[in-house]
Amino acid sequence: MSQIAIVTGGTSGIGLAAAQALSRAGYTVYTFSRRGSGPAGLHHLAVDVTDEGAVQAAVAQVAAEGPLSLVVHCAGFGISGAVEFTDTEAAQRLFDVNFFGMVRVNRAALAHLRASRGRIILVSSVAAPVAIPFQAYYSATKAAINSYALALANEVRPFGVSVTAVMPGDIATGFTAARQKSEAGDDVYGGRIARSVAKMEHDEEHGMSPAVAGAFIARVARKRHVKGLYAIGLTYRFFCLLAKLLPVQLLNWLVGQLYAQ
Repeated sequence: MSQIAIVTGGTSGIGLAAAQALSRAGYTVYTFSRRGSGPAGLHHLAVDVTDEGAVQAAVAQVAAEGPLSLVVHCAGFGISGAVEFTDTEAAQRLFDVNFFGMVRVNRAALAHLRASRGRIILVSSVAAPVAIPFQAYYSATKAAINSYALALANEVRPFGVSVTAVMPGDIATGFTAARQKSEAGDDVYGGRIARSVAKMEHDEEHGMSPAVAGAFIARVARKRHVKGLYAIGLTYRFFCLLAKLLPVQLLNWLVGQLYAQ
């Protein structure tokens, strides 16, 4: 019997690449997205991950098709701007999609994953261990995902359920254009907001292909045992190693030289 997987945010960017890679690996893949449509070969459901009822219904619909063995969380977006000038409501909206959207899907799926001894893969970011100025809230959502992944892994390990977070770096996807940017207060900050975000977007536009990240996620899905956290790509594994080894003050100074000047 084909294994069944759910991929949130599975109709664009890393989510689509992961869904297609999993399909090629033999999974029956259901994508959750607000559009509810996408390339052939996948099953697309219109699901807003901020809607508890819609999430519960969609997960039940998928689980009725057979044992649910994998959930991959790719749904999310980014905002940028100075913390001082970012509306609290905008930050809350970001957390509602990037973090609590994942929470809702997992709460609906965990009973099914316990039955199948399945796996959860969360898409985090290198911006979790290496926090990016003027993208503080995005970095915070990803740091929350890492902590959640490690805690949840210990909760569900006795049931044979495994949990891991994968951390991409710069990826060339539509995520860059979709970022909700605010340059409010840029005059106060001496143009540093605009310069920081422009540098980040340049790096993203010249980043790795989403197909590389999708293939990596599919490999992690098929591993017998998984680590708590993975960085995607040698460069980003090195950055994450530096984040562990360098004193916090030195690491943050280096990040500031790159993204806060």
